[in-house]
Amino acid sequence: MSVTQFTEQELKDLEEKTTIPRFLFLPLGLVGLWCLAVYWPSNAIGWQAFWTLFTSYCLFCWTSCFHECSHHTLSGSKNASIWLGRVLGTAMFVPYTIYRESHIRHHAYLNKPSDWELWPYSDPNTSLRFRRVFIWFDLVLGLFMAPYIYGRIFWHKDSPLKDPKLRKTIRYEYMAMVLFWGSVIGVCAYYDAIWGLLRVWFLPHYLAGIYQNTRKFTEHLGMSSYDPMLGTRTVVGSNIITRLCTYFNFDIFVHGPHHRHPRIAHNLLLQKMDDYQEQNPDVKYPVFTSYWGAIIDMAPSFIFKPGVGMNAGAPAPAKEKKQIDNFVQDVAKEVLADQDHVSKPT
Repeated sequence: MSVTQFTEQELKDLEEKTTIPRFLFLPLGLVGLWCLAVYWPSNAIGWQAFWTLFTSYCLFCWTSCFHECSHHTLSGSKNASIWLGRVLGTAMFVPYTIYRESHIRHHAYLNKPSDWELWPYSDPNTSLRFRRVFIWFDLVLGLFMAPYIYGRIFWHKDSPLKDPKLRKTIRYEYMAMVLFWGSVIGVCAYYDAIWGLLRVWFLPHYLAGIYQNTRKFTEHLGMSSYDPMLGTRTVVGSNIITRLCTYFNFDIFVHGPHHRHPRIAHNLLLQKMDDYQEQNPDVKYPVFTSYWGAIIDMAPSFIFKPGVGMNAGAPAPAKEKKQIDNFVQDVAKEVLADQDHVSKPT
């Protein structure tokens, strides 16, 4: 498995940032699970609905933490990112190493046919009819579709993952996931607690999958540019709710700078966006002040033409400067072909 290589300054930024308050969603999610399990304070439908929605949003924040783990930017400790990522990946049915390898290529080849994470929307060989149907399964059944989409990079005959050691690691992670969930389901079946497992874990997890895929669509669907600053929607919140959601999701909503600089500490993304807008006043970045604004902008693509890159009307991308298997400092400077690059470096 690759390990993200940081510059001295990048590592210093990671070590100096304050992350602990953002982890409130972890214990709060466990509180929500406990309240659902014991029917606290009662089994009234109102309380059960409240705790289900509350817990599902906490689990959605867990997916953002999982994403941060894949970059090794959770803290100054790479081992902490790796092992927490493996725990979260097991819980979410997506092996950590598969997610990381897919996500590395998502950053490097954004909106291109080789962007495995955005399949089928990035694949020009998929028909519009197929994508129009598939996207509803992707939205409504995100809990099941995410393991399938991410797993393609390992199981597909054209998989770019050729290293035997890497594939062995992934097989072990799959085995651990099957063993863990097989044991959990077996114990619950033995004690006649399957309904409790569905109610307490799978229903909130199912809803979190819908939130997560809505975020994926909002940030990417309908974006044609291969330039990471123009090929993603960025949300810079102007209200307290959007800002809080951004904070507890490790600033992932500031998506353009994150896509161009996948090794940057998440607390620096807002400043990075300001720098780009100041230094490129002639470039109209897809920046929104609320998530609803970004969703409204994405909605026509969701309904009529679900796709990115070539499936959103772009010409075929030029050849990258180099093929990569790890996160780089600046995707536009190090990977993206000059003719596909719009924004100047900051």
